[in-house]
This record gives sequence, C-alpha cells and structure tokens, in this order.
Amino acid sequence: MRRTALGVGVLLAASVAGVSSWRARPVRGATATWNEAAAANYLDGREIWWQQWPHAQRDHGTICVSCHTQLPYAMVRPALQRQMSEAGVPPAEKIMLDTVETRVNHWPEMVPFYSDEKSGAGKTAESHATEAILNAIILISYDTQQGHLRPVTRTALDAAWALQQKTGELAGGWLWQNFHLAPFESDESGYQGAALFLVEAENAPDRYASEPEVRQHLEQLQAFLQRGYAKQPVMNQLYILWASGKVHGLLSKEERNALLEEVRGLQQADGGWRLAAMDKSPRLDDSTQSTESDGYATGLTVLALEESGTKPGDAALRRGVAWLESHQEAAGNWPATSLNKERDPKTDIGKFMSDAATGYAVLALQEARSTPNP
Repeated sequence: MRRTALGVGVLLAASVAGVSSWRARPVRGATATWNEAAAANYLDGREIWWQQWPHAQRDHGTICVSCHTQLPYAMVRPALQRQMSEAGVPPAEKIMLDTVETRVNHWPEMVPFYSDEKSGAGKTAESHATEAILNAIILISYDTQQGHLRPVTRTALDAAWALQQKTGELAGGWLWQNFHLAPFESDESGYQGAALFLVEAENAPDRYASEPEVRQHLEQLQAFLQRGYAKQPVMNQLYILWASGKVHGLLSKEERNALLEEVRGLQQADGGWRLAAMDKSPRLDDSTQSTESDGYATGLTVLALEESGTKPGDAALRRGVAWLESHQEAAGNWPATSLNKERDPKTDIGKFMSDAATGYAVLALQEARSTPNP
C-alpha cells in the first residue's frame, strides 16, 4: 500500500533512483491503459508555468504553494521519474523543493501568502497556518522516501504543531485559508488538510509518531477529525477513508460501511464519479455544473478505496480504475472542471482542476498497478 499522502494538501518533492522498466502506452481512444510520459509532460509544463506566473511570486524569491497545480506535481512526479527511468530530478521539481526549504528555514521572517491588509480580516493567520501544514506535509513526504527525518522537517513540524488550535470548534485542527472557493479554499478545506497531515505524520520516519509529545498532538488531531466527520461532504469523508488504512479506529465500522454504500451509490454508469455530486458547494455564477464523471472525483475515490483496504476485485473499484485508464486526455491530463464557476478549460486558470485531477488519477493508477488482481 502506498506510504505517501496526497494531497489536498500533500506535496511530495523527492527523487529516488529506480530500476523499473517502462514502455510508452497509448492514450485515450486506443486501449484501456494510460501514458506515464504524457502525464509527466503535462505536469512538468504546468509546474513551469506556475513558477513563472507573476501571481505566484512571493518574498525571498519563493513561490506560492498551490493545492491545485504544485500539489499534484509534487505528489506524483518522483514516482513517474522512477517508472520512466529518467536520469536526475526535473529542474522544476528541484525549484519547488528549494522554495519550501527556504521558507521553512527562514520561517520567522517569511511574509504569509495572504494578509489582513490586502485580503481581509483573518487572512494572515489563515495563510500562516495553512502554509505551515503544507510545508510539513511536503518535507515529511520527501523524508519518507529517504527513510530519515531531517532537521528542516522537524522545524516544519514544530511550526505546524505550534499553530494547532487548543480550544473551540477547531480544537485539534488548524485555521485554514478560506476564500469560499471549493474544494481547496472553502469552509471545509481545513478538514481535508488536517486529514492529509495526519497520514503523513503517522508515516514519518525515525518513529516520529511514537514520540510522547507528538503522540499527544496526533491524538488531538484524530479527535478533531472524528468530531467533525459527520458534517463533511462526501469528498472530505473520502480523505478519512484513506487515512483509516493507516490509523486504526479513525472510522467506526458503521461509518465505514455507510460511506462505502454512499460512494457506490454515487458511481456513474460509465464507472466514474462526479465531483459536484460529492461536494455540493454553491456555485458563484448561474452556470450549470457538468454531469460527466471527472478525474478529480474518480481519482480520489479510487485512491481512498485502495488505501483503505478494498480488495482489487471489488466491482466498484475495478470500474473506477477502468474509467481512469480510458479517460486520459491526449495532452496527458485527466479532465475536471471548477466547482465554483464556469471557466474556459483552455486557459491556464481553467486548467487548475485538471491539474489536481491528474495527480489523483496517477496516484490511483500507480496503486492499482502495484496491487495484483485476484
């Protein structure tokens, strides 16, 4: 079972030498399979664009960490490199990791991505806490690949735990960047971020999760996730299903069975899932949400089923994997559209949800490939 998290928010930027063989595979319209090289090329191109986009530039020569574009790139690019036997870390990946380490090493002097003065009351604290969680997720993921927790990662973890809420509705969780834009910057987004952080912290090398003080923080986090589970949209509950494969007791047997029943009921006739049916956030315009299955919902659903122990022969899982195998676009991505408003999918901003969809789809397909069918 895969040891790295996604992630919402999960950012992984590491490269481990591999010896697995690879050969090119046809894209959508040929056979039911997928093309690793096309996915890597798409994600490389999107990461390069993001690093050059003026709106992504931040202080000290760093770049804003985005949940939609940098996140999927970081989650999947190292594994794609191994599968394709590429030599060396792609330059864009190294820039991304350097940015995170720079911000962690100089954390006290870093300017939050958003501020109260420019973006509204509360945004400085929200942005600060969100970045602390994402930085820690990135670096834990990297160190898990290497098998050792580096000092910079402990610094990131300390910063995250220092901002964990102690009282109130968010006790055990964190403030989260909220611009009322689903699924990454909405009222519920902090919940998925906390769930991803739980998975990564539990996976951290050097038995980090067993340290007494850390264990206390993790227990408070688990209580936060369990307390808020029933109020979350199905998409967020899938993160808990995913985490439950690692954290025993996170979901009760009754909660797991009810969620699995609902997920199976939401599967569409073509074998995929539709984001708008699993996160019913209100639209910001009068446009009608697509009724087609998408790579974001399908990729995350398949991944959560796989990581939580669903058997490869499960009918819903097999149909979901088949949908992913047959719906990669010629550009290398998987399709998805905004929950918030109608956007032109040919524009860079209009591709944000496809960026995220591609990350989840590749993670799910990599896991399917590593698990033999009965």
